[in-house]
Amino acid sequence: MELGMIGLGKMGGFMAERLVRGGHKVIGLDRDRAAVARAVERGAAGADSIDKLMAQLQAPRAVWIMVPSGKPVDDTIDLLVPHLAPGDTLIDGGNSYYRDSVRRGAALTARKINFVDCGTSGGVWGLTEGYSLMVGGDADVVARLAPIFQTLAPVPDKGWGRVGPCGAGHYVKMVHNGIEYGIMQAYAEGLDLFRHKTEFGLDLLQITKIWQYGSVVRSWLLDLTVNALSKNPALEGIEAYVTDSGEGRWTAIEGIEHGVPLPALTGALDARFRSQDPEPFSNKLLAMMRHEFGGHAVKTARK
Repeated sequence: MELGMIGLGKMGGFMAERLVRGGHKVIGLDRDRAAVARAVERGAAGADSIDKLMAQLQAPRAVWIMVPSGKPVDDTIDLLVPHLAPGDTLIDGGNSYYRDSVRRGAALTARKINFVDCGTSGGVWGLTEGYSLMVGGDADVVARLAPIFQTLAPVPDKGWGRVGPCGAGHYVKMVHNGIEYGIMQAYAEGLDLFRHKTEFGLDLLQITKIWQYGSVVRSWLLDLTVNALSKNPALEGIEAYVTDSGEGRWTAIEGIEHGVPLPALTGALDARFRSQDPEPFSNKLLAMMRHEFGGHAVKTARK
C-alpha cells in the first residue's frame, strides 16, 4: 500500500521504516532534508515538496502527518488541501487535541476528503515492538487503511482498532496519556520513599527487577524504569524537571466538564507543574504565613 508521510522526526521516521519493512511504499517529506535522507536510506522514497510527494501517490491517496499538535497541524492541512481530491484521506497520527480533530474532520468531510485521527503510542520502541494505534474515523475508510495499521501494530490483529468516529482516536489517546501520568507518578513516589528509608539500605534497581516477574505492578513502564536505573542508579546529572505535553491537562479539563473525579491523574499533573517551577511562590508564601502567625523560622535563600 502507498502512503505519503509528512513529518519524519524520530517517531515519524521509525514509523516510516516499519512500514517499508512491511512492504509498503512510503514517500516522506520533512522540512529537515536530513530526515528525508535518513528515510530514503531506510527504503522510503523522498520528496522535497508537497507537489512531488502527491505526484508519487496513486488515487485514492493517503497522507499521514506527524507534526506537533495545534497550529502546525492546521498549517500542514492548509498546505495539503489544495493538493487533495475527493476520496483522498488525511491521517493525523500525532497528539492533537480531540476537539481540534472533530473540527478538522468536519471541515475536510465538507470537501469530501476523508480524515482519520490516530492516537499513536509506542515512542522510540515502536520500530521493533510495534505501535498501539487508537483510530477514529469512518469505518469504511479505516477498513481500507487496515494494512497500514496492521503493519504498524505489534501484530496484525492486536494493538490497534477503530474506537469511534473522527475525534475518538485522539480522545482515547488523551485519556491513555492521562493514565500514563498516574502510573508514572505512583512508581516515582514509591521508589522515592524507598530511597529515604536509609536504614534498610534498599537497592532500587534490585527491587524493580524483582517486581518485573510475578508482581501485580509489573508493566512496560516498570521495565523502562529498570533500564533507566541500570544505566544511572542515582540519576546523577538529571534535573528534577518534568514536562507535560498537553494530554494530561486536556484529560483533567474533560474530567471537570463531565464531573468525573480524577485524583490520581490531576495529582500527577500537579507534581509536574511543581517540578517546572524552580522557586514555587506558594511555598515561599506558606513559609511567611507560618512566620506571621507563629513566629516560625524562615529559611532564607542563598545569594
